[in-house]
Amino acid sequence: MLDADQARERLREILNRAEYKVYEDQPKGFLQSWWDSAKEWMAKQLEKLFPSYEATSAAAGPVLAVIIVLIVIVLGAAAYFVIRNTRRSRQYRDKSPLQSMRELDWTSDMHLSEALKQEQHDYSKAARHLFLALLLYFHEKKWLEARIWKTNWEYYDELKKINQNWADQFYHLARVFDEVTYGERKLEKEEYDKFRKEAMERLEEPEKTMEG
Repeated sequence: MLDADQARERLREILNRAEYKVYEDQPKGFLQSWWDSAKEWMAKQLEKLFPSYEATSAAAGPVLAVIIVLIVIVLGAAAYFVIRNTRRSRQYRDKSPLQSMRELDWTSDMHLSEALKQEQHDYSKAARHLFLALLLYFHEKKWLEARIWKTNWEYYDELKKINQNWADQFYHLARVFDEVTYGERKLEKEEYDKFRKEAMERLEEPEKTMEG
């Protein structure tokens, strides 16, 4: 009967045969290679952040796997929101905020008055009139030229020639306006209050802030 040393030697000889070694020589697939590279990269980053971290410890494999999965999820979510917002911007880019001559004939004060009425029961409609009040206020100050066929992005280009900071703020409000008007977004009170505060700050801003 073979003793323990002879048994181990016999097993080693069997495993070293070609029919067993061929499985070790199989090339790694793309996903396996990527996964190994990702774990190696992450292990190096953790070693830089935590010098006492041991990548070869028993818990290192599961820890790296969890971290990598979380990173992939976060990046995937970020990509989703970027793509969604880009699509929305393109979708509304050719839309005109003024949908009728009546809206253009109103003054900024008339739209503001209507916004104050609408905010008692419909925040989305109130936000729409508030934005038109701002747009026509800029028109009355000759900082842009309101026309029935123009889009918000054309107004943005005109406004940034006067003041880039105000143009950027206008762009932000225009995004909300487009989602309310064309995307059927319903504003809640908290969202409307924030929109109203930003718009009113611009309506009440002295003209001198537009200089330079």
